[in-house]
Amino acid sequence: MADSTRSTIVIQAPAGEVLDVIADLEAYPQWAKEIREVEILSQDGDGWPDRARFRLDASPIKDTYTLDYSWDVDEAGLGVASWTLVEATILKAMDGSYTLEDEGEGTTRVTYDLLVDVTIPMLGMIKRKAAKVITDTALKDLKKRCEA
Repeated sequence: MADSTRSTIVIQAPAGEVLDVIADLEAYPQWAKEIREVEILSQDGDGWPDRARFRLDASPIKDTYTLDYSWDVDEAGLGVASWTLVEATILKAMDGSYTLEDEGEGTTRVTYDLLVDVTIPMLGMIKRKAAKVITDTALKDLKKRCEA
């Protein structure tokens, strides 16, 4: 059974700048601790990544997986960037989204939703903890990257 988690953080940067960091998938290994490698497989006509392959090491979950992206955002960077799992070895669900909302005065509220499931037997408590660690770390690392 898939486990989901949600976390929110406020970042001291405009939504457009936060979205630029989120959309720069190839730079993830520089700031997202669990992501070891990213390869963009296809882009849409505007240069947004449509499909990308990731190598993840978020103990106890280690996998190489492919995601399809959807970018439902406006020119200011507000809206939702979401992804769905296309293929993986261990993961059977890795669907999620970043929702960016304007908090005023150049700040952005970012909500990260993640649904994770694995093909190997794993206690639900361990899966939930892994999903929560991935989510919390992703937001903290995103905040550090955007505010640097």
